[in-house]
Amino acid sequence: MVLERTYIIPLRREWLKVPRYKRAKKASTAVREFLAKHMKLDNVKIGNGLNMELWKHGMKNPPHKIKVSVIKEDDGTVKAELFGKKYIEHKAPEKKDEETGMAGKLKSMLGSDKKKEAETEEKTEHKEAKKEEYKHAEKKEEHKAKLSEKKTVKK
Repeated sequence: MVLERTYIIPLRREWLKVPRYKRAKKASTAVREFLAKHMKLDNVKIGNGLNMELWKHGMKNPPHKIKVSVIKEDDGTVKAELFGKKYIEHKAPEKKDEETGMAGKLKSMLGSDKKKEAETEEKTEHKEAKKEEYKHAEKKEEHKAKLSEKKTVKK
């Protein structure tokens, strides 16, 4: 069973209790606490639009109150988003099969064998291209020399 509700959350009383430089952070925790209390679940996820609205005027000046649409799902999660926006699920990017710890750091610092092979291939291709350009330039010079000899012979 999915439950959807809309709340207007008062934030001013909460963020007035903390120093100015912690106000937006306190506002976001107040949103979580309010929703945990009213939806009766602790697993609260705040959407990107709601977070951006809380931090819109910086850390020291969050909004006094905010209108939020909330969805309570069967699996025990509560998803909150700014009223009028749709909650978008963000997933962390998948990590490659790399070793963790010191071994992984050393591999990343030294580079893998594939990277080294690719670099050596690029270098050899670059050298071959330079050689071909050099041969082409020599042929042009020989051709120019022949043409200049023909012109001198005609005169």
